Amino acid sequence: MKILVNTKITWVFLLLVACQKPSKQTQAQNEHPNILFIIADDAGLDMSAYGSTWVKTPAFDRIAREGLLFQKAYTPNAKCAPSRAVLLTGRNPWQLEAAMNHNIYFPTQFKTYMEALAENGYTTGCTGKGYAPGKALEAQGNPRPLTGKAFDAFKTTPPTTGISANDYAANFDDFLSKRPQDKPWAFWLGFAEPHRDYEFGSGIRKGGKTLGMIPRVPAYYPDSATVRTDLLDYAFEIEYMDAQIGKVLQTLEQTGQLDNTLIVVTSDHGMPFPRVKGNQYEPANHVPLAILWKKGIQAAGRKINDFVSFADLAPTFLEVAGIEWQKSGMSPAVGRSLSSIFQSRQAGQVEKDRDFVLVGQERHDVGRPHDAGYPVRGIYEGNYLYLRNYEPSRWPACNPETGYLNCDGGPTKTLLLNLRRNGVDTTYWQMNFGFRPSEELYDIAKDPDCVRNLAQAPEYKAVAKRLSRRMIQELTKQDDWRMQGKGERYEQYPVVENLNFYERFMKGEKLPTGWVNESDYEK
Repeated sequence: MKILVNTKITWVFLLLVACQKPSKQTQAQNEHPNILFIIADDAGLDMSAYGSTWVKTPAFDRIAREGLLFQKAYTPNAKCAPSRAVLLTGRNPWQLEAAMNHNIYFPTQFKTYMEALAENGYTTGCTGKGYAPGKALEAQGNPRPLTGKAFDAFKTTPPTTGISANDYAANFDDFLSKRPQDKPWAFWLGFAEPHRDYEFGSGIRKGGKTLGMIPRVPAYYPDSATVRTDLLDYAFEIEYMDAQIGKVLQTLEQTGQLDNTLIVVTSDHGMPFPRVKGNQYEPANHVPLAILWKKGIQAAGRKINDFVSFADLAPTFLEVAGIEWQKSGMSPAVGRSLSSIFQSRQAGQVEKDRDFVLVGQERHDVGRPHDAGYPVRGIYEGNYLYLRNYEPSRWPACNPETGYLNCDGGPTKTLLLNLRRNGVDTTYWQMNFGFRPSEELYDIAKDPDCVRNLAQAPEYKAVAKRLSRRMIQELTKQDDWRMQGKGERYEQYPVVENLNFYERFMKGEKLPTGWVNESDYEK
């Protein structure tokens, strides 16, 4: 019944909007584009526009085909909340104090691009997942909607128990029907997919997929039916999300708003599997990015090879909205607007100085003594990824006895732990959960899975030294506390929940750990 009601409301809304002829005043006030930001939760480059043969994403592919497809887009921090904080502020995570971390209180002094747009004539709204997990409060303690007013009233019956009941397309329609017709709008559409957990086997049972569809299993997992089934379940959720994007595009087209809407589709980081989400390797940081703006992008269909960071998106949004950053009230940005790429007709490398991106992390999920993090900094340049692990004596995915909490529970994780626990194999456990050296270097063109560390190879010593020097220079210019010997400051910010988790857990206190499986805990 809910689906029928939502469909009826949608078509009534479309008829009303279609019958409204905008006045000259309305057209003038809508000179700046609408801005639609669409973000997946935990999706890697597994889109057919990037060559995937086992995940079909026609809506994403259309946006890439009629707009731009970015080949080297990266999040600076591959975990939900810090990645989203970068998107919202245009600053790198090490410039965001507490927001460098996961599940914290968002600092009051940092304004978001959605707040700046709202102050400058845009109507803003969101549905689904915005900045999360964590809390954003105003100075007076009231909730602070970082991504605009929530539109989440419409629900649907999802195809699996792991998929959200949010009717994303209907809630977007609801926003459009209630907005002032004489103002441009900005909307944040935050999918909960393909975040775990999944209904095991749903990709095969409901998605019509087969194990043989996957051409290659990542080198850090065994090639098994369990892993392949897990990957197909992940694919099924991406395809569900893509279908929702298709409905949103249809609404924009039918209401005459597609041409002057800047549409950005991306994901906060890579897939929710071991050694990906919560790490800083290529599959974790490298994200899909397709941008469509029919009135503002020249030479559609281009593939862009410039290194692009999430920090570049907020400056882009403010520039196309005609808002000067210096007058917006936002803190100084490290990101740079992409508008010059929009206006170019060149494919490949458009701007030569976009030749690197920086990445890093501090504390993600709790699960180490004293709520400690796992500090990492890195740089992508050319075909190389250089990483520095500042506390290599700590467990990268959090401690074994607390369930490796910085890795979501799932069939693949359980399989890797059981292989070691049963004495079958320790190689995969080591790659995913074991201690790491202080320096790592990977040739991501030859080794996209980042499993062959070249940092100590004599022929790569000069490369590692050069990248380390550049990384430190750039981070120093950005006032990274870690470069100043004050990295412990990042770990002093309290988490919103589960404070002193390790100590309380080890005393036998029952604490919420719903994102891992009971079998994940190691003695």
